[in-house]
Amino acid sequence: MREQDPGTGKIAKIWINGSSFEATTDMSVVAALMRYDNMQTRQSVSGQPRFAVCGMGICQECRVRINGQSHKLACQEYCRSGMVINTETAGLGV
Repeated sequence: MREQDPGTGKIAKIWINGSSFEATTDMSVVAALMRYDNMQTRQSVSGQPRFAVCGMGICQECRVRINGQSHKLACQEYCRSGMVINTETAGLGV
């Protein structure tokens, strides 16, 4: 992940599962999901809820769909204005 000074982020209006949310550009997508109170990024094959574990892209548990691209690592992506984030829900198949 890139390093930034805390507090240097600008406001970024993003969309999480169809709802608008204000994040900052120095915030990772996984941090925005936590602030949005969405603690599930996907479901396991057996239907168990999953969320970020390691925070550095190793565990792959934070996979989400970002701007239509599946399997993006939420812990490795920073919020940008207009970003559309979809966590795995019925029918999305992230």
